[in-house]
Amino acid sequence: MTRIAGVSVRSAGPLVKLVYLMARRQVGRLVDPVTVYAYAPSLLINYGLLERATARQARVGKRLKALAELKAATVVNCEFCVDIGSSVAREAGVGEKELLGLANYRESDAFDTRERLVLQYAEAMSRTPASVDGALFSALREQFSERQLVELTHAIALENLRARFNSAFDMTPGGFSAGMACPPMAPSTPAESKSPARTARVSSAA
Repeated sequence: MTRIAGVSVRSAGPLVKLVYLMARRQVGRLVDPVTVYAYAPSLLINYGLLERATARQARVGKRLKALAELKAATVVNCEFCVDIGSSVAREAGVGEKELLGLANYRESDAFDTRERLVLQYAEAMSRTPASVDGALFSALREQFSERQLVELTHAIALENLRARFNSAFDMTPGGFSAGMACPPMAPSTPAESKSPARTARVSSAA
């Protein structure tokens, strides 16, 4: 469900229907973010091109980017993104131990030093306000090239776009991880939200 009903296939124009078809091929179904974006067809089409270009980047491993994106989603507190992001992460080789350990990644033995740095970067970029200190960035530069840093930073920033767009429309989980473990949401702070902090759970979305 979402705060506004998406554009139906029947009401969509030819270009939007083409995007719908491509979205179904990519994720197996038509999802709320796509149908809501369809109220602005030019935005939907160009956003789709951005997602396609992003998916083609391969200088940073899929598993690492999936972890970074999922961490960003938990910080922003987007339930839809955590649901679908957990499914994407599993496909990229992330196990249940890593999913459940995401909230306490600094202490968890599920992650190596490089992964912890990436998760810290995703967390810092996704806070309100975003704050990446020089020491963290210097540590990242020892692990990644400039080209890789651009790709990684873009992936995290794009997840913030997804998560904040979806959260504003109160999009609920789509059932991508139904019955499976999802990482807990990061605790909300007064500056970020007045809602109670969400806790770890197994997705029960239909």
